[in-house]
Amino acid sequence: MHRYKELHVWQKAIDLAVEVYRITEKLPAEEKYGLISQMNKSAVSIPSNIAEGAGRNGKKEFDNFLGIALGSSFELDTQIFISNRLDYINDQDFQHLESELEHLQNMIVKLKKSLNIH
Repeated sequence: MHRYKELHVWQKAIDLAVEVYRITEKLPAEEKYGLISQMNKSAVSIPSNIAEGAGRNGKKEFDNFLGIALGSSFELDTQIFISNRLDYINDQDFQHLESELEHLQNMIVKLKKSLNIH
């Protein structure tokens, strides 16, 4: 499965990462090394791990990297929640990101299940 760019889950993760970068540009400058950095790293980690797993030798390794991508998505979810509570992200952007992230998490879980590892 070396054609990760054809995976809808990877494409969706790329779109989400771009959205996160655009939204974190609006966060206060003092968060550059805090939430901005953490959110961007988590967002980039999701498609990066999907791609790395797809390039590995087998389903078991792919499943492992999908698990890491899923973990990064939950990190990002927590960071988005904190940013909203601090009023760094407005409610509209928060709801949109939450919805997109939930959809992406469901896609990752379905892909993991389709590998029939467990």
